[in-house]
Amino acid sequence: MTRGDDAVWVIDVEDAGHGTDYAFSLDGGAPLPDPRSGRQPHGVHEPSRVFETARHDWQDAGWRGRSALGALFYELHIGTFTPQGTLDAAAERLDHLVDLGVDVVELMPVAAFDGRWGWGYDGVDLYAVHEPYGGPAALQRFVDAAHAKGLAVCLDVVYNHLGPSGNYLASFGPYFTGKHSTPWGDAVNLDDEGSEHVRRWIVDNALRWFRDFHVDALRLDAVHALVDESARHLLAQLSDETAALSDELGRPLSLVAESDLNDPRMIEPTGDGGLGMTAQWSDDLHHALHSWLTGETQGYYVDFGSVDVVARTLTQVFRHAGDFSTFRGADWGRPVDPARHHGHRFLGYLQDHDQVGNRATGDRISAAVSPGRQAAGAALYLTSAFTPMIFMGEEWAASTPWQYFTDFPDPDLGAAVRDGRRAEFAEHGWDAEDVPDPQDPATREASVLDWAEPGKDPHARMLAWYRALVALRRSEPDVQDDDLRDVRAEATGPDRLVVRRGRFTLLVNLGTEPAEFDVPDGGEVVLAWERVEPAGGRVSVPPDAVVLIRV
Repeated sequence: MTRGDDAVWVIDVEDAGHGTDYAFSLDGGAPLPDPRSGRQPHGVHEPSRVFETARHDWQDAGWRGRSALGALFYELHIGTFTPQGTLDAAAERLDHLVDLGVDVVELMPVAAFDGRWGWGYDGVDLYAVHEPYGGPAALQRFVDAAHAKGLAVCLDVVYNHLGPSGNYLASFGPYFTGKHSTPWGDAVNLDDEGSEHVRRWIVDNALRWFRDFHVDALRLDAVHALVDESARHLLAQLSDETAALSDELGRPLSLVAESDLNDPRMIEPTGDGGLGMTAQWSDDLHHALHSWLTGETQGYYVDFGSVDVVARTLTQVFRHAGDFSTFRGADWGRPVDPARHHGHRFLGYLQDHDQVGNRATGDRISAAVSPGRQAAGAALYLTSAFTPMIFMGEEWAASTPWQYFTDFPDPDLGAAVRDGRRAEFAEHGWDAEDVPDPQDPATREASVLDWAEPGKDPHARMLAWYRALVALRRSEPDVQDDDLRDVRAEATGPDRLVVRRGRFTLLVNLGTEPAEFDVPDGGEVVLAWERVEPAGGRVSVPPDAVVLIRV
């Protein structure tokens, strides 16, 4: 190869088109895969293969796109959504999502990683699609199939770190810097010498999913770990370039950030000094709901657990907005301004992959609380002012857990992952044998959804409840509205909550005895987990139940 302009090395190889295998030998060293590899057919340690994205015959010419704002997201993991664990198999289940009322299918990371099974957050070839899922052509087929059914596609991408096996980037240039440290070691180089090429590598990757794979949104993993002290933050650059591509393509393109910062600057326009994200996840709402429903107040739930915190997050988004966070040992966050920051800019959820899979045994909330309590939690976020997100299987209270699993071929790495996870939970009182072995194939198998469950009780009842809530959200303007100033949430006791939005009033009773609530004049029961009959301007809500009233 010869050194070209701006420290880029180039070579022209005649007839090296689609399907050609190739690798790079640096200074006579072992062959390495391409940092921009479009396909890794034999794994992340082997040569790359040229993949021409333009060869796909797209069938979605009539697709006009779907903004993330106010859409119903559905987060799924390709490897456990079906027993086959492939994109093509997942596409065969899309009708279930259509019937549920989903707008956006969010795929957990599909970038190539080492091994057959994994969560995907150990990706190392970020331009390639994990070959066991079907490779890049299968992703194009999946997006085409989703668009044909009116579903947008969001792709979870990880730019804050790379996995521990198959990461050869440091051999090619200053992709990492010791200027900053992260939980995964040296930070991805966004503001040190040579960072302009690293930033280009990230932004080009994002634009490629939009342009060449027709993806509609990206979920950006843990953006608080993108340490960038340059004058223009990487996220602002990505936002502006995404907006330009959106104008070019004539369809909305969304960026949804996962952020631990509790800072509304994340969603403010770049022209106003913000980072320009379309929306961001709201873990505080999750923590508030989970802690109140389960009674768990350990770890990062320490400042949650009360009904007052639930009311606060439903109206103000963040539990911590500049006040002291006991878990972090510091003041944390900034307040949301309801006049500027609308609810649809924040994703609300009862479960997600982290909050289930990072529990010791991967137990879902349905394993910890009564069906009525899950029904109440679902009603609180699905009728909220937020953009809602369902985690796969939640809608039918799946009995299968969703556990942490890996499949690293390197036995030493596999043992380190196993021992590290068991040691982590041993600090919280768990016995090692009770923590599933991530490397055991049975751990992944136990996490695969059981598609026989939605058709039989008690799962069918929960599925009907979710469908009814989603249908209500789709049909009622008051529930679609995202003006946080119009949300009223009041705790009428430690186990009772009243939420008012326009014509609708949500009544929740988590107590052990029936609770009496006032019913607005002319109010009628629209949805109720347990049958109730208002009388004399009052309604008695049974324990662990929720009732939705419409005037």
